Amino acid sequence: MKIYIKGIEDERFHRPLTLIGNLFFEETKTCFTEDDHSLEAEFFIEEESEKVSIKGTLLSEDGKQFTASKEREIPAHFVGKDRLRYVKNTLSYVYLTLLQDYTGMIQKWGILTGIRPTKLYHKKRQEGMKTSDIHKMFKEEYLLSDEKINLMQQIVERQLEVVPDLDSLANEVSIYVGIPFCPTKCAYCTFPAYAINGRQGSVTSFLGGLHHEMRAIGQWLKENDIKITTVYYGGGTPTSITAEEMDMLYEEMVESFPDVKNIREITVEAGRPDTITEEKLNVLNKWKIDRISINPQSYTQGTLKAIGRHHTVEETIEKFHLARQMGMNNINMDLIIGLPGEGVEEFDYSLSESAKLMPESLTVHTLSFKRASEMTQNKHKYKVASREEITTMMDHAVTWTKDHGYAPYYLYRQKNILGNLENVGYALKGQDSIYNIMIMEEQQTIIGIGCGAASKFLDPTTRKITHFANPKDPKSYNDGFEHYTNEKIKILKELFSK
Repeated sequence: MKIYIKGIEDERFHRPLTLIGNLFFEETKTCFTEDDHSLEAEFFIEEESEKVSIKGTLLSEDGKQFTASKEREIPAHFVGKDRLRYVKNTLSYVYLTLLQDYTGMIQKWGILTGIRPTKLYHKKRQEGMKTSDIHKMFKEEYLLSDEKINLMQQIVERQLEVVPDLDSLANEVSIYVGIPFCPTKCAYCTFPAYAINGRQGSVTSFLGGLHHEMRAIGQWLKENDIKITTVYYGGGTPTSITAEEMDMLYEEMVESFPDVKNIREITVEAGRPDTITEEKLNVLNKWKIDRISINPQSYTQGTLKAIGRHHTVEETIEKFHLARQMGMNNINMDLIIGLPGEGVEEFDYSLSESAKLMPESLTVHTLSFKRASEMTQNKHKYKVASREEITTMMDHAVTWTKDHGYAPYYLYRQKNILGNLENVGYALKGQDSIYNIMIMEEQQTIIGIGCGAASKFLDPTTRKITHFANPKDPKSYNDGFEHYTNEKIKILKELFSK
């Protein structure tokens, strides 16, 4: 679908309009200069000191015309970015209304296209807005459905139950440790992940740099009396390295990080069942780490083969029971809605198999066609379910989790996510991941160490976020880990000296 948009010369409006168009059509090209097109939209914007009025028309190839308009008051003290945001949202509102009328397709998330909708809910709550007013704002200004507003409210309330001091954790930090190795790379994956076979030299060099980062960052935190809220080992698959390497890594953590015994949560992703061994589970027990992920993604063997996961369904179940027998009492499992070749029947089967295991938390992802993934680059090879089927699968996940005692505790959304849906983490009571809440709601600094690890530095006073990323490939990381460590410490000094 090619859409030509007239009347919008300000390039700051191009991206939000493009994102709205992408919600409705799989292959969308939005252009702002005249070209061959299937749809033509035109907008008229009138701004006054305390008001913006926008009218829009949409003309289809067969001559049908649709119109929409919106007028919003702008607070007098809003200038610059705040004022621009009001105008952008009003323009998005009008465009979304036009496309909904044209397609008959209702977007339950309204004009929200960002990753973290609950962060906006928290922001309004922290500003003192009443729950009823927050709901009214999302419904009237953002065009969200009651279903999605209620989901956000449920998640925010659960988060505040799990982390009652969420609003005051900006003076603490969490740590993300990136280990960029996996047995194989999945077709949908864009994480920094490298097949570990034949790369032992890279692994050894990488771990040397990682230990350096842990020591240097840990020393700075100790010297400045900064507490750590959570630690999360991700990747890649952190259990791809050997049991001996894991043991040395956790020993480094205990020696280097401040007050490890009082860290609220330490998680190790063991997502690939083919990396889990009794020896590695013994190491986790030794260091009192009992929150892990074992991710089936699907319980259909043909699907696992299609997406490049070289373990069996039986192996997932076997390793889950092994972990349980060895004392792992907080296990997360992931399922993905919309994997190639899967429909409602296959997803329902995955849910029924999950019921036999009852992990403490279940994260339900909706497949997203990430730009750099093998799946996106070869879309013709991967047949995925229709929008209607995807929505049905999500509805079944919502019903299943509720019926089995799980409640949603975090969510995030992605570009090109099937059905314009969301990824939701569900947990049994008391088993929610604090790290997942912290990374999604951005209420504190997350220090990323290791290969491909992204840091998000939150200014405790202004709440402004500064991003900093380590290189994604092991060689670049190995060549420059000292530099990247020093740069992060420099940012920490600026933030926490205020």
